[in-house]
Amino acid sequence: MTTATIAPGPAAPPARRKARGGRRLNRASGLGLGVAMLWFSLLVLIPLIAVIVTAGEGGWGAFWDSVTNAQTAASIRLTVGTALLVTVVNVFMGTLIAWVLVRDRFWGQRVIEVLIDVPFALPTIVAGLVLLSLYGRDSPLGIDIANTRPAVFLAFLFVTLPFVVRTVQPVLAELDREVEEAAASLGASRFTTFRRIILPSLTPAIAAGAALSFARGVSEYGSLVLLSGNLPMRTEVTSVRILSSIENDNLESAAATAAILLVISFIVIVTVDALQRWVVRRG
Repeated sequence: MTTATIAPGPAAPPARRKARGGRRLNRASGLGLGVAMLWFSLLVLIPLIAVIVTAGEGGWGAFWDSVTNAQTAASIRLTVGTALLVTVVNVFMGTLIAWVLVRDRFWGQRVIEVLIDVPFALPTIVAGLVLLSLYGRDSPLGIDIANTRPAVFLAFLFVTLPFVVRTVQPVLAELDREVEEAAASLGASRFTTFRRIILPSLTPAIAAGAALSFARGVSEYGSLVLLSGNLPMRTEVTSVRILSSIENDNLESAAATAAILLVISFIVIVTVDALQRWVVRRG
């Protein structure tokens, strides 16, 4: 007696992966996407393109002369350098403040929670007046930094303080404390627990806060215009320089300076994003 064997048929083709998002756009979703992209284009893309086009209207030579002008170059160096330094300070101090607000309980905590958001709500020119009153010529604290570079640094710090705090705080509040307790029970030190467990979870939030802090710093005007004195080659920032170019009917120069800031901001944001992705993978 023989038994028939059935040869296996050809293997079925592997199922295709579902498209990202789980399903295709339906008519309502497509309409929503179209409206969102139109709104985004009107508010962001078209104005950015207009700035770049205006910057290039005079040709490459005029663009290069505008951004390498001694006064313009000095304002770019001051603005970008100070914004980077302030961002580094905010990464450490903002994370520390968020940690204290989430992990500790103390008298006056709710008041501090409200005060942290003051730079968000306060008009920047009012912030400049407050800083001038506290750190100007008639300072009640005896600290006069008006018309100096530290004034620019202080103004940037004031307006960018909440960004890292408010991006890190909710993420830190949602972390599972049991994982930290388990690591401690296995003999991990507090530093090791923070470096291997907590920091990788906080890195995306810290990176987002850092990018927002830098972007706000390079664009700031109102909070420092009174305190810094806007001295050419010393305390003049790019926002003031751009305004001066517009007032002098030199729109191409203003657009060229703005285009440089756009490129620098884009590079910094992409770098921060790549760094946080690398840290998360390493973690």
